[in-house]
Amino acid sequence: MASRSSSSDGMRILGIVLLLVGLAALVIGIVYFAVPTDKLPSFMGHIAHMKGHRSRRGLAALIGGVVLVVGGSFVLSRSRTSPAR
Repeated sequence: MASRSSSSDGMRILGIVLLLVGLAALVIGIVYFAVPTDKLPSFMGHIAHMKGHRSRRGLAALIGGVVLVVGGSFVLSRSRTSPAR
């Protein structure tokens, strides 16, 4: 029984980490679409004389965020429903 409990705890932690990283990626994707390129922080790809948006990076972050949130919620739901023996 102890191995099932520790496995369930590990799955729960993995699900929570995936959800948090996915939510962060969603926020980053929204920032890429909302903030002009010349106003972005340097670690996000600031380009001084460009007024557009980083559409490809924003789309990649949004898609990755959705995949991570869905995967995290799946892992979290699987960790809550343990098989009965």
